[in-house]
Amino acid sequence: MRFSRRTRLASVAMVAVGSLTLAACGGGSNDGNGGGADGDAIITVYGTNPQNPLIPTATNEVGGGDPLNNLFAGLVSYNTDGSIENEVAESIEGNEDSTVWTVKIKDWKFTDGTDVTAESFVRAWNYGANAENKQLNNYFFYPIKGTDDIGNTIKGADEISGLKVIDDKTFEITLKKPESDFPLRLGYSAYFPVPDVAFGDDGKITKEYGEKPIGNGPYMLTDSGWERNKQIAMEPNPDYEGNKKPQNGGLVFKFYAGGGADAAYQDVVSDNLDVLDQVPPSAVTTFEDDDAVQAFNEPGSSFASVTIPESLPGFSGEEGKLRRAAISRAINRAEVTEKIYNNIRTPASDFTSPVLDGWTEDVPGNEVLEYDEAEAKSLWAEANAIAPWSGKFEVAYNNDGAGNKEFVEAITNQIKNALDIDAAPKAYPTFDELRKEVTDRSIGTAFRTGWQADYPSMLNYLGPLYGTGAGSNDGDYSNKEFDRLVTEAASEQGDERYELITEAQSILFEDLPAIPLWYSNATAVTSTDLEGFEFNWQMKPEYYKLTK
Repeated sequence: MRFSRRTRLASVAMVAVGSLTLAACGGGSNDGNGGGADGDAIITVYGTNPQNPLIPTATNEVGGGDPLNNLFAGLVSYNTDGSIENEVAESIEGNEDSTVWTVKIKDWKFTDGTDVTAESFVRAWNYGANAENKQLNNYFFYPIKGTDDIGNTIKGADEISGLKVIDDKTFEITLKKPESDFPLRLGYSAYFPVPDVAFGDDGKITKEYGEKPIGNGPYMLTDSGWERNKQIAMEPNPDYEGNKKPQNGGLVFKFYAGGGADAAYQDVVSDNLDVLDQVPPSAVTTFEDDDAVQAFNEPGSSFASVTIPESLPGFSGEEGKLRRAAISRAINRAEVTEKIYNNIRTPASDFTSPVLDGWTEDVPGNEVLEYDEAEAKSLWAEANAIAPWSGKFEVAYNNDGAGNKEFVEAITNQIKNALDIDAAPKAYPTFDELRKEVTDRSIGTAFRTGWQADYPSMLNYLGPLYGTGAGSNDGDYSNKEFDRLVTEAASEQGDERYELITEAQSILFEDLPAIPLWYSNATAVTSTDLEGFEFNWQMKPEYYKLTK
C-alpha cells in the first residue's frame, strides 16, 4: 500500500475504562490580537458556503464545520495527532463498566459574556436529540439512554433521561450500553454548548442565531460575519484561554462558486488567498514545483464515495445490489487516481481510512472494488434478468470542490463504456445547493459523497453514514445486523473491536449503500509568506497556528 507510513493517528490513545481526567493546556496572556508574535495578520482561507445555519447539532458538512470548529469549544479538543485533551471539561470520569460518565466543567464564558454551564451542554444535546427538531447530527446522541423517547409522539419525552444536571458545573451522562471510548467523540461539533440566547420562545434554536452564532471558542464572528456566497469573517475571542489560542488576527473563509478550487489556486499565486487546503486536478502535477506557492502533500484521513439511494428506480432489493456491484466493478479507480489526481489519491480497500489504528485492507467482500469490465457486464445482465434497465444513470457533484467535475466525468464515462448504458455527470454550482437536495431527498440521482472524520475512530466512518436513521445516512440504508455489529464494536477495545468492524464492513460490501472510490492525500498550497501551516488528523489546517 502507498500508505506505508501509518502516520500520527496510530499513536492515538484509546480512552481507558473507568475514568478519564485529562490535563488541559493553554492559558497565557492575550493582547486582543490572539497573543502571537504576528497576531495582527488576518488569514484568508478557502471555504464553501455552509449548507445550513451555523448550529452545532445541524451541521455535518465541511462548509459549516470548519467555521464552527473555530467559533466553539467542546468538552475536549483534538490535538494535531488526534489525541485528546480536556478543553471546557475539568474532568470526565466513568464508572466501572463505562455506562455512566460524570463531567465537571471549568469556569468558561460565551462571547456574549454569559457563563457556560452544565445546562448549556444538556439543553443543546436535548435539542439535538429531539427528533422533532430534525437536526442532522441527531445520530451522535443515540448512545445516551432515553434518546429513543425524546420527540417520540407516543412516549412524548421532552428531555433525555440519560442526561442529568447535578449543579452549574457538573452533569451526568448515562449510556444505553458500555462505551469505553465515549469521551473520544466529545470534541465533535454536535456536542458543543449553546447559550440561552440561541433559543426562541418556542424552545427552538432561532434562524437568527444560526446566521450569527455566539460561541465559546478561540474565535468569534466579526460585525460583517457570514456574508452568504461570499465569506465568513472571524476575529480572536479575547477571553478565550483554551488549548487553541489564536496566533493571528483573524480568519476569513472565502467562497468560490464559479471557478472553485482552480480560481482559488490562482488567488494563492497572486497573494489574494493565504490557504487552499485542496489542490485542484489542474495543478496536481505541478504544485510541488511551483515557486509561487508553498506546497504540502501527505497521507490523510478523507474518504470518497458515490451514494446510490435505494429509492432510485432499479436500485432496490436484489436488483439494486447487483447494479451497485456492477457499477463498482465498472470503475477503474487506479486509472482515475493516476490520470486525474497524479496519485495523490489511493484506490479504496474499505469504507474507512488507512491512517486509523486498526485498519486492514483484508476485508471480506472488498473484491467488488476491483475493476473488472467482464464481471461488471455479467452483474448488470443478472439485474436486467430481474427487471430490464431503462433511463439514464447520473452522478451529481458540486462544481466548487476540487476535482469533482473531473472525476465524475471520468467514472460516468467508464460506467457508460463498460455497461453500455447512458451515464453522465450532473453538475450543481455549489456544495450547499447539492446538499440541500440530498438532505431533503429530492435529488433523484446518484451523487458524490465523502467523509472527513469527526473523531479519530474507524467507527466514525461507519455508524454516522450507514447506521439506521443516522443523520449522514444519505441513502437511507438500513441493516439490523450492521447496526448490531457497530453497537457491539463501540463497547469493545483492541482486536475484538476491529474484528467486529471488519464484519460490519463485510455487510457493507454486500449491500454497497455507497461505492468506495479512494482515500485522499492531504494536499494544500499556501502563500509564500504564510507560516505555521500544519495538517491535523482531519486533513485540515490548524487554523489557529497560522501567521504571516
